[in-house]
Amino acid sequence: MTEREQESGASPPSGSWLWEFANSRGLGRRHFLRLLAAGGATAVLAACAEMTPSDAMVRPLSPPVDTDPAQVAPWFKDPAPFILRGDKGLEARLEYMQGSITPNRLFFVRNNSVSLNLDATNWRLTVGGDAVSDPLKLTYSEIRSMPCRTLTSYLECAGNHRAMFNVMNGQETSGTQWMTGAVGNGEWVGAQLRDVLTLAGIQPDAASVLLVGLDVESPEEGFRYVLPVEKAMHPDTLLAYTLNGETLPKDHGFPVRALVPGWVGSANVKWLGRIVVSSEQLWTRNNTTSYTLIGDEYPPRGESLGRPVTEQVIKSALALPWPAELPAGRQRIHGYAHSPSGPISQVEWSVDSGRTWNQAALSGSQPDHAWARFEFEWDAEPGEHTIMTRATDAAGNSQPDRVPFNEKGYLFNQPVAHPVRVRKSTA
Repeated sequence: MTEREQESGASPPSGSWLWEFANSRGLGRRHFLRLLAAGGATAVLAACAEMTPSDAMVRPLSPPVDTDPAQVAPWFKDPAPFILRGDKGLEARLEYMQGSITPNRLFFVRNNSVSLNLDATNWRLTVGGDAVSDPLKLTYSEIRSMPCRTLTSYLECAGNHRAMFNVMNGQETSGTQWMTGAVGNGEWVGAQLRDVLTLAGIQPDAASVLLVGLDVESPEEGFRYVLPVEKAMHPDTLLAYTLNGETLPKDHGFPVRALVPGWVGSANVKWLGRIVVSSEQLWTRNNTTSYTLIGDEYPPRGESLGRPVTEQVIKSALALPWPAELPAGRQRIHGYAHSPSGPISQVEWSVDSGRTWNQAALSGSQPDHAWARFEFEWDAEPGEHTIMTRATDAAGNSQPDRVPFNEKGYLFNQPVAHPVRVRKSTA
C-alpha cells in the first residue's frame, strides 16, 4: 500500500481478522494502515502488544470463512483475551479467570513455531531407540483405545514471571518477558506414557526418553525434550488427547501432546511425533543451552552450560491486571498458587512490603496436580499500593525472599509486589 493510499483513507481489508483485532485493542484505522504498509502483520501485532485492551477484546474474532487460520495467524484461537508476546506467545490474563479450571479459550500459548494443523487420521507416533526391543508405530485411534488416565494439572512455562527479575531486582534477562500469565490449570485425559514404553519393550538399561514434536520449523527441526526414564515411567506422565472435556485444541498440541505434571512447560512437548529411548544420557539444545539455568550459582552439569531446567517451583499470583486500579472500600481479591511438591497449604498476603502477613482463604479442592485458588478481603484506601503474596505447600516449601539470577530468567518465584492504584470513591 502506498503512502498516497494511506493518506486517502483506504479501508482495511474486508473481514480482516488482523484489523478486527487491532481495532479491538484501540488502534485507529490510519495507524493500522501505516503499520501494515511499513512492516506487515508483524508490525501491527507488535504495536498491539504495547496497548491496553478495550472491553471489545472479549468478543470473539474470526478469520474469513474461506481462509485457513494457519496461513494468516500463528494461532487458531482468538488472541483477543491475551497479552501478545511476539508471534510465539499468548499470555493469559489471570483477572479473566474466576474458577479453578482455566477455560480452553483463556489457556496461555507458548510456541516455537506456528500452531500445527494436523490430520489425526494420518498422524503416527513412532517409538524406537537402542533401549527398546520392539520399536513400534501407533495411530491416533490406537493411542485412544489404550487404558486412559484423567488428571487435573497446572501447566506453566519455565519463563513465567521472567519479567520480575527486572521489575523486582533490576536484573535484565533474555527471552519472552512474561509477567504472571504463562500458566493455566486444566483437566487432561490421555494414555500413560509408561504403557506405550512397555509396549515397545523398554529395557532395564534405559536412561533417557527423548520426546520430539512435529513442529519442524522449531529449533532442531522439531521441538524436543529429554526426560529421565523415572519421570517418563511415572503413572501421571501422559500422552494427552483431551483438555477440559474437549479434543485437545490445535494450539495445545492436537492430536497428542506430553503432559508431565510439575515439570516446566517445555517438557510437555506438543504435536508429539517421535519418542527415542536411549541407554545413555541424551543431550539436546533444550538441556544444554536453551532451557538451562546459567549463572554464578548454577555450575555446569554434563554437557550443559548450567543446570537443565526440569521441575517447576512454588509460586503465587494475583488475578488482577498489571497495574491494577480499584475503587476505595472493601475489596474481595483472589489469585492462584501452585507447587510441584504437593498441594498448597497456605497463602499469605501483605500490603506493607512484607513486614506483616495476613492469611488468605483457600477455596475449592486441589485434586492431583492442580493449582489452588485463594482469596482475601482488603479495606482499600485511596492511593498507590503494592500487594504481595507468598505460598507454602504441604511439604513445607515456601516462596523465597530472593531468587539467584540466571541469564534466561527461568523459575522466578519471589513474592511479587503487585502495583494497585485505589481511586477515591465518588459516592
